[in-house]
Amino acid sequence: MLAVLSPAKSLDYDSKLPTKKYSEPRLLDGAEELIDRLVELSPAEIGKLMGISDELAGLNAERYREFSVPFEPGRERPAVLAFNGDVYTGMQARTFGERDFTEAQKSVRILSGLYGVLRPLDLMAPYRLEMGTKLRTPAGVGLYPYWTKRVTALLAEDLAESPGPSVLVNLASNEYFSVVDTRALGAKVISPRFLDAPQSNPDDLKIISFLAKQARGSMAGWIVRNRIRSPRKLREFDEHGYVYDESRSTPTQPTFVRRRPAA
Repeated sequence: MLAVLSPAKSLDYDSKLPTKKYSEPRLLDGAEELIDRLVELSPAEIGKLMGISDELAGLNAERYREFSVPFEPGRERPAVLAFNGDVYTGMQARTFGERDFTEAQKSVRILSGLYGVLRPLDLMAPYRLEMGTKLRTPAGVGLYPYWTKRVTALLAEDLAESPGPSVLVNLASNEYFSVVDTRALGAKVISPRFLDAPQSNPDDLKIISFLAKQARGSMAGWIVRNRIRSPRKLREFDEHGYVYDESRSTPTQPTFVRRRPAA
């Protein structure tokens, strides 16, 4: 059983790392091809392509120019400790022990526009390249067709070697999970859903984007810490006040409800 996550735009390359463990990205040759394309773009072209400010465009143009392999621990850092958005706030990987990091390598994957798919401890240079970006790759296609076969094949290999049944727990956004060819994957896909309601109206249940992102990360961290091997065990998830709601669930979309969202 594997859980897949989206990456984050926010990055952390300054804080102290809680582990010295690391691994090498397995699709780094594909990332290098994309970097070769990205360094051809001016900051203005990057800004227009990605819809970002001049400052961010300049920063990412510099990142592309400085991209250098082989990666080195200390310069690059493990993906799960480099991403710093809502998902990773929820996951709390900085509280992992060494055995948790080892477990995460077996049970969690991170989809990426630049790297295809990453294990938590795979070294990663800072970047910005969302999967939905309309970049024309060196192969003459967009990012989805560029990555789909390779990402799906690698996930299928990892599922075959992962603990438990061949089940992919989709904790990623639609933008990122769309890169996975679920028909070719040959595995059951389960996509948990998280609903919140304000204290003032406990029946007004809805998906609140940043809370759902935190919940997805929280479930991934919970899977790691508790060595979850069975999709049925997912129903026991109860972090941060979420409770499994059988009436709103289906076999492929277990639903968790929290009626008093965290402040």
